Amino acid sequence: MSGIGPHVARRGPYVVEAEAGKQYFWCACGRSRNQPFCDGSHEGSGFGPVEFTPETDGTVFLCGCKHTAGVPYCDGSHKKL
Repeated sequence: MSGIGPHVARRGPYVVEAEAGKQYFWCACGRSRNQPFCDGSHEGSGFGPVEFTPETDGTVFLCGCKHTAGVPYCDGSHKKL
């Protein structure tokens, strides 16, 4: 990692309707223009996307501040920034 933290894309979660078995790539750097998903903007940043595949259909809350300990899900870390 580059030593510099991720860009805070949003101080709160992204609410997403996820599909079971579908592969997603969460943006970890905070620079994607396709938040909360990766668009390749991390290139050269030391960050990379986080792959995840939900086991069930439904609403997920994906971290927008990029500081969660529960990657890629929001854990409320944005409240401490």
